[in-house]
Amino acid sequence: MVVQNPNNWHWVDKNCLPWAQEYFTTHLTNVSSSGVVVDAVKSLTGDCEVCQRKGKVISLYDLALTLTYKSDDHNGEITVPEIMYDTEPQEYQFSLDARVPENIRVIIRAEIVPKLRQLLSQFGKDLIQTHGRDIQVGLDQVESTLTKENANLDFMKPVIKEKTLFNTTKKEESKALPKYAQGYNITSLHIKDEFNTTAEQLFQTLLDPQRVMAWTRAPVEGLPSWGANLKNCEFRLFGGGVECKVLEANVEKSVIYWRLANWKAGHYVKITFTFKQGESQTDVEADLDGVPIGEEETVEAQFKERYFHSWKVVFGFGAVL
Repeated sequence: MVVQNPNNWHWVDKNCLPWAQEYFTTHLTNVSSSGVVVDAVKSLTGDCEVCQRKGKVISLYDLALTLTYKSDDHNGEITVPEIMYDTEPQEYQFSLDARVPENIRVIIRAEIVPKLRQLLSQFGKDLIQTHGRDIQVGLDQVESTLTKENANLDFMKPVIKEKTLFNTTKKEESKALPKYAQGYNITSLHIKDEFNTTAEQLFQTLLDPQRVMAWTRAPVEGLPSWGANLKNCEFRLFGGGVECKVLEANVEKSVIYWRLANWKAGHYVKITFTFKQGESQTDVEADLDGVPIGEEETVEAQFKERYFHSWKVVFGFGAVL
């Protein structure tokens, strides 16, 4: 690309959408885990540019990406509806079609998505690294002190907008981490739903191995028969993708350590289930403490879908929205 721009003073931009298609094909395909493999970029739409004015180089892009994946049991798509120049890694959204088998969905959410999130966060840096110099004349041709300083200070820096999230993260990092959650900087989630059944039925649904096998649609490892002492019981769900330990098991309140198998060893989320029975329904509140920062979306989506949604679908405990 030949640039006619004395002193790098004027606005110059370069369309990088074709390069972005090649980049995602190279870096995202073949991401794999537990038998699930991302095998192609199905579509990439939107805008992708690098721009410069007065020596300052920035990236501007707003993309929608659809990937395809394959496994022995199911082939499907992963959609990332928004990839923007100012998106933080934890803000990327990933959606799957409704027909995905439960075991495949768990693998994608717990193992594939974190890998994709990390790779996507590198895109803006690589975009400027690759194309930034194409839209500027060489520094040996620049006489303006201002544009020289801008080039030295700002080249290869993607645009980042200030967000309240940064301040929130700093506050979380300053807290002493609990013993069960030492692997990451952490935050908390509060999830609530209502069910057309009793607190006793919901408590049993949470920890009775026969019921657990029904709503997880998979064998349960380590959970004893209903009625046995559950305190300090360790068990695994979803083919080992989720590991749990019971701290307290009561119909009013149950406390469980819960972790995704791909997290750092020893890091758990502490989930406190509170069952509040009313005249016609029972409210269930789940307080999740120790959620790794950046994993909030994955944990919340998995919890809502695997627990509350499945309880309603499998046992008819309420309307599914």
